[in-house]
Amino acid sequence: MPELPEVETVVRSLAPHLPGQRIRNAEFQRVRLLRNDPDEAAAALRGRRIRSIERRGKFIVMTLDPPGYFIVHLGMTGKLLWNGDVGKHTHAVLTFDRGTLVYTDPRKFGRLHYSEALPPALEELGPEPLLISQEQFIADIKKRGARLKALLLDQTFLRGLGNIYADEALFRAGIHPLAVSRRLTRARLAGLHAAIQQVLAEAIAGKGSSIADYVDSDGQRGSFQHQHRVYRRTGEPCVQCGATIRRTLVTQRGTHYCPHCQKR
Repeated sequence: MPELPEVETVVRSLAPHLPGQRIRNAEFQRVRLLRNDPDEAAAALRGRRIRSIERRGKFIVMTLDPPGYFIVHLGMTGKLLWNGDVGKHTHAVLTFDRGTLVYTDPRKFGRLHYSEALPPALEELGPEPLLISQEQFIADIKKRGARLKALLLDQTFLRGLGNIYADEALFRAGIHPLAVSRRLTRARLAGLHAAIQQVLAEAIAGKGSSIADYVDSDGQRGSFQHQHRVYRRTGEPCVQCGATIRRTLVTQRGTHYCPHCQKR
């Protein structure tokens, strides 16, 4: 599933194209992923201009003029392609004065939504992990008693962090994914805060991780998958100590860690 760095990369690749453009037409070819009636959504979008495009957690939010929002969640395999080809997995096409935006999604886990106001789910997201201060991060963790990996995946705690970057940040911080959050010292939590921000910044610089079929809006793959230290490296040697990377389940999510560098 595209996480914060992948969604941020898509937003940045669309930012030169969309703001100021008028939506001439909107077509929804398969309605399963659309939260609205397709005809009503198409009518609401036609004629509106894109004021801005931004990321909120793992959501892509296009602010419209007259006021409204078009919101996209890429799910597992969703893609927003600028001037992309229309094919059997195409679910939506927005036609602008200059160019088209095509949404494709083979596995159909994404979501599209037109709304006159921001949905409550977006307002309930936690802080941005790249912006949260060390003090707030530590204070928020100390209020909770959850296993750390599970807490990092909770979108009301931090928005946008997912399986890949939770594993990578925990490894860099030397913290076991099953460690209980409130039992960790301030120094270790400060290290985790720094690791989260570092790994996310590096992943954005690498335009995300293209493990399966993720690409940005120009069809370009990311490169950060080549820098993963634990994620999907089960059975391989740790890059720091040579121990064998292990895999376990946390909240039904595959979780990768080094038993030597990340002792419980």
